[in-house]
Amino acid sequence: MADDSGSVFQAGRTGLIVRIPEAESAVRGWRERLDPSARAGIPAHVTVLFPFLDESRIDSVIYSALADVLGRHQVFDLWFGRCGRFPEVSYLVPEPDTQLRQLTEAIADRWPEAPPYGGRFAEIVPHLTIAQGQEDAVLKEIEAGLAGRLPFTSHVSSVELMAYDGMKWHERASFALGGRSRS
Repeated sequence: MADDSGSVFQAGRTGLIVRIPEAESAVRGWRERLDPSARAGIPAHVTVLFPFLDESRIDSVIYSALADVLGRHQVFDLWFGRCGRFPEVSYLVPEPDTQLRQLTEAIADRWPEAPPYGGRFAEIVPHLTIAQGQEDAVLKEIEAGLAGRLPFTSHVSSVELMAYDGMKWHERASFALGGRSRS
């Protein structure tokens, strides 16, 4: 997750993510060097919605509403078998991505003041970022290095609310899919 500038996080920012722990062994080294969100404490993940509401706005009513909205979605599995690219960005492609898109749309519909990526992009493209701001040669090196570490599958059963305190990102709550929040 990066803020609107793409490199500097703001205290009080929040986001909703799906952790992908199965990716850590394959991408941790790359992410720690080439993804600012990893250095700021965000684990390997697929973003559900960023930025979400300012942390000062998140209270028990918001927690309850998040638990309700996310609890309507069932657990699912994702398969990661290939890399994708945006300009200067390398990422792993989650397949199928339908459930991720549905999670994003459900949160954005409930909180229209928090459009995905601040409304900067017309299309929702779920992805697990490996590197940002890199030249083509670096992206090719990453893709070659990951070739032998793919594919893998991840079971998604929750969505985490993350908040930035000015130094690091921290998990504030975890919301079970098909169930209640684990705060």
